[in-house]
Amino acid sequence: MISEEEARNRVLEAARTTPERTVPLSKALDCFSAREVVALLALPTFDNSAMDGYAVVASSCAKGARLRVIGEQPAGRDRQLRISPGEAVRIFTGAPIPAGADAIVMQEDTTREGSEVVVNVDVDLGEFIRRRGADLAEGQKILERGEQIRPTTIALLASQGFTDMTVGGEVNAAILSTGDELVTPGKKLDQGQIYDSNSMLLQALMQGCGASVTSVEHCPDQREPLFKAIRRGITNHVLVITGGVSVGEHDLVQTTLRTLGASIDIWRVAIKPGKPFLFGQANECAVFGLPGNPVSAFVTFLQFVRPAVLKMMGAGEPSLRTMPARLTVDLVNEGDRPHYVRGKIENGAFVPIGRQESHALFGLNRSNALLRVAAGESLKSGEIVDVQLW
Repeated sequence: MISEEEARNRVLEAARTTPERTVPLSKALDCFSAREVVALLALPTFDNSAMDGYAVVASSCAKGARLRVIGEQPAGRDRQLRISPGEAVRIFTGAPIPAGADAIVMQEDTTREGSEVVVNVDVDLGEFIRRRGADLAEGQKILERGEQIRPTTIALLASQGFTDMTVGGEVNAAILSTGDELVTPGKKLDQGQIYDSNSMLLQALMQGCGASVTSVEHCPDQREPLFKAIRRGITNHVLVITGGVSVGEHDLVQTTLRTLGASIDIWRVAIKPGKPFLFGQANECAVFGLPGNPVSAFVTFLQFVRPAVLKMMGAGEPSLRTMPARLTVDLVNEGDRPHYVRGKIENGAFVPIGRQESHALFGLNRSNALLRVAAGESLKSGEIVDVQLW
C-alpha cells in the first residue's frame, strides 16, 4: 500500500497528453488552451463615451454654461467631428470621442434648447470617457497555456477577432461496472440485488471533466464476459472499472487485465474511503480500478482519475479548487489513513454531512466539498481548514 501522494504522482507521470486540435471559438468552452495568447488589440480600441450625453471641452463647461450643438456622433463609424470651447456634440454610449473633446456630460445633467444645450452641473476633465487601452493593452497576456476557457474568456478572445482556438486534445473513456449483485435501473430487483448507481455516477463525473464517454457497460462476475468487456474498453484513452478490483474469489479484474497484457502499476492506496484502488496501463489506455462502494468510487475518481483526465486534455492545473473554511465540529481521525470527510460549505463554514461511510450515497448527494483529515489528526471546531470543492 502506497501513500495517496505517491499514487497521484505515479498516475500523473503515466498520463499522456492527447494531440492538440483547433476548434471554432464557439466550440472551445471548457477546453484548455494549448498556447499562450496575447492581445492583438487594445481594449477599448479607441477613446469612447461611457454615457449618452454630450461631448464637450471641460474648461468651457461651468454650471449653467450654454453650448452650441454642432453635430451628432452615434456608436459606429467615426464621423471625424471636431469641437472647440463653447461647442458640444450629441454623443451615445460607445461612440468615438470627437477631436477636441475631453469630457462627456450625461444627458440627465443637461437641458436641450433647440440648437443649444445648457449644462446643469460642473464638468471634470476626462469625465465619462473610456480611454483606449485602459482595460487591456496590446501584447498583454490574456490566456495561459493550460488555462481553461470560460464563457468570459470566449468573449475576450472574440473581442480580439479570434475565430478559432488551438486547445488540448479530446479524451475518450469507457465505464465498466462489475458484480452479480448489480441490476440496471428500470429492471426488477431480486433478493440481495441493488441497482447499479456507480455507472451513472462515473459517467457524469467523466463528462464533467469534458471527456467523451464512448460506452457504459455492466458485466457479471464471469471471466469470459469480463475479458471481452475489458478488451473493448482498452481501445479508449481511459477505462474506469468499478467493483471486482480486490482479491476475493469473485474479484476477477486484476487477473483479467494481466491476461490482456496490462501492467498493474498501483494496487491499494492509503486513503479512506477507497483503499482498494488500482491503476494500470494496457497499450495506450490508462486503466483505473475503483472500489464498488459509491463514496469510495467518488473519492478515488476525484483524487486520481480526474487529475489524469484533465492532464491528458492539456490542463495546466488539474487539482480540485480549494478554499479556506471554518470547521463547525471537532473531528478526529484515529485511523492510519487520511480520511476524506464529505460535507457542505455554508457561509464560509464547513459542515460534515450524513454518515461518513463508504456506502452512504444520500449524504454524499447533499455535500459539495471534501475535507482531508490526516491519519492521527485532531481538528477543533472553529479552526480554519482548507477544503476541496467539487
